[in-house]
Amino acid sequence: MSVVATASRMAALHAAAFPAPWDAPAFEALLNQPGVLVFEQAEGFILIRLVADEAEILTLAVHPAARRRGLGARLVHLAVSTAADLGATRLFLEVADDNTAARGLYDRTGFAEAGRRPAYYARPDGSRRDALIMALTLPVTLP
Repeated sequence: MSVVATASRMAALHAAAFPAPWDAPAFEALLNQPGVLVFEQAEGFILIRLVADEAEILTLAVHPAARRRGLGARLVHLAVSTAADLGATRLFLEVADDNTAARGLYDRTGFAEAGRRPAYYARPDGSRRDALIMALTLPVTLP
């Protein structure tokens, strides 16, 4: 499968999942960077980047119709285990402070708040929300 086709699929799914989605060229640029990995399912994907002994979840998207069925948790667990297998000792992510579903998933996985970016996420109505920086020390035993 080509990077362009993968980027297009990811952009379409991201648009269904988020109010301010990333476009296909943004995904294509990320997929062409060293250390970037994507794990796709029909109704969701997770994109991670590994640099030295650290990893970051760049984005996790699950189609709204497929939520609350465990797909997000399976993708996060895959990212955690892959990052650990590839030598990462910490895994980071950013999440909007008002995204209670995602925060619950990350809390259940063992992530802890490590910082905050005030007014980081812009909303379509012009408001802004803080980004929580969360971290997980690897390796970890997942629930």
